Amino acid sequence: MSDAQLIPCPGCGATNRIPNAKRKQGLEPVCGKCKTLLPASIYSRTPVTVTDATFAAEVEDSPLPVLLDLWAAWCGPCRTLAPVIDELAVKLAGRVRVGKLNVDENPLTAKRFAIRSIPTLLLLKNGKEIDRIVGVQPKLEIARRVEQAIARATTT
Repeated sequence: MSDAQLIPCPGCGATNRIPNAKRKQGLEPVCGKCKTLLPASIYSRTPVTVTDATFAAEVEDSPLPVLLDLWAAWCGPCRTLAPVIDELAVKLAGRVRVGKLNVDENPLTAKRFAIRSIPTLLLLKNGKEIDRIVGVQPKLEIARRVEQAIARATTT
C-alpha cells in the first residue's frame, strides 16, 4: 500500500503528495503551490453518506469526480456490492470521492437521475452524470470505468 496520497488542489489544480503519516497526526494538508487548504473530508478513504439535503454540498461542490452508489437496505445485490464500494473508496482516495445514497430515504435525487434499478453507480463531475453502471459488476470493471471517467473529467 502506498505511504502517501496524491491530492489535487481545488484552487489551482496542482497535484500534491500528502504522506499518510502526516494525515494520521491530524495535520490539515495545504497545496504546495498556492497554499490552499486541502480539506480532509473530501479526500476520505470511506464513503460519505449523501442525502437529498446534502447532495449539492457533497456532490455538486466536490472538486473531485464522485462515484455515487444508489442503494436500498432491502436490496440483496446492493449489499453484495457494498464491500466493493468500500474497497474502491480506499483505492481511489484523493482522486475520486465515493458516496452512498439510500434511494428509499432520498427519492428526490433518485428521481432527478431517473433511477429505475438498483444498485446503480453514477459517476458525476460538478453534479452532472458522466457515466452510469447498473447492477452488480466485478470490482475490476467498476475500477476500469471509474478510471476512464476520471480521465474524461480531467480533460474537459
